[in-house]
Amino acid sequence: MRRGITLTASVVLLVAVARPAWAQTAQPQVVMPDAEKIVLLVRTTLITLNDALRTGNFTVLRDIGAPSFREANTAARLAQAFSDLAAKNVDLSAVTVITPQLTEQPRLDHEKGMLRLQGYFPGEPVQINFELLYQAVDGRWRLFGLSVQPSGSKAPPQASGSVGTTAVKKKN
Repeated sequence: MRRGITLTASVVLLVAVARPAWAQTAQPQVVMPDAEKIVLLVRTTLITLNDALRTGNFTVLRDIGAPSFREANTAARLAQAFSDLAAKNVDLSAVTVITPQLTEQPRLDHEKGMLRLQGYFPGEPVQINFELLYQAVDGRWRLFGLSVQPSGSKAPPQASGSVGTTAVKKKN
């Protein structure tokens, strides 16, 4: 049963699930992806978001998500959630050439088949902070939640509170 999703500051989407269907069936063993795969996951997700911001078409961003992400979000809902980034003309294209810096070790929840990644892409005058949550679906990591916040180039962002059942708070 889905409890719902929470949107904070128009840039956060996480699906909150009381007793998800994927937890009721036996899942294949999930393993921590290697460093190259982690960089690929982060880059492809943020480039897909960038394409959505540039075109106004959030269908692909929705479609790359896990089934519960797709069920909880229409393309229009995603466009609304990220309207602040679109209005500010945030350009995420630098993520294709800059290596992401993780602020926490990747966390893998074997029981739920979830992978959490948090970090930033350094840049001048703006760095891009991100928090991404993926769900293992049929042997592939699928988007389950995301938070993207541009900020002034400073020290790496501090770790935020717990994710997985609630939304990530916007960092100022």
